[in-house]
This record gives sequence, C-alpha cells and structure tokens, in this order.
Amino acid sequence: MSFDPTTLKFDHKGLIPAIAQAEGSGEVLMMAWMNAEAVSRTLTSGRVTYWSRSRQAFWIKGETSGHVQELVELRVDCDRDCLLVIVRQTGPACHTMRRSCFYTAVQGGEEVEVMQPME
Repeated sequence: MSFDPTTLKFDHKGLIPAIAQAEGSGEVLMMAWMNAEAVSRTLTSGRVTYWSRSRQAFWIKGETSGHVQELVELRVDCDRDCLLVIVRQTGPACHTMRRSCFYTAVQGGEEVEVMQPME
C-alpha cells in the first residue's frame, strides 16, 4: 500500500505535529510542524523538512546550522494526527545548542535544567 500524505489529519492551518526521535537511543530531540508538502519533501529528499509557522516557509533541518536530520523512518500514529520522525541527528537538535529541545524538567515544583549546551 503506498503512502498518501493527504490521508493524514492536519489541523485547521494544514499542519501536523512531528516529533523527532534519535535513531537507536530513542531520545526525543524536538517537536516541530509539517504540512503535506513538508512530509512529501522529507520522504523524497531524506532530509527532514518542517514548516516554520513564524517564517511561513519550509525549513530543512540543518540547512544553515549544519545540524542535519537524516530521515531513517517516518511513522504515523494510530489517529493519523501526529508523526514520529526517526532521524540520524548531526550535532545538537535544539537552537540553544543542546542535544534535545527538552532540556528543562519540572522537579518538586521547580524548573531544573537537566542538559547543558553541547561544546
């Protein structure tokens, strides 16, 4: 059965959340948005492409930073309204230079930074 991105359940803005996960370790790296064209571009090129809501433009991860996400596998959740993008990440995934965007934990009611920027 061939994959048709238009069968995904996009929100009212035509977007779907995409969670990037590191191949092998399963570490959650980041969450960003895709539209149908970004999904198609990702599958065609093998370079993960998101939709930037602030710039209203496509964003190929690592295009300017060099912190590339190479597509390993794209998974669709059971409701078809969220994507899991399994990637080979080069360098940090977060613009703060951390491996993951999820570097703040809530512990005992306090925010704690649990990950330092990569050198």
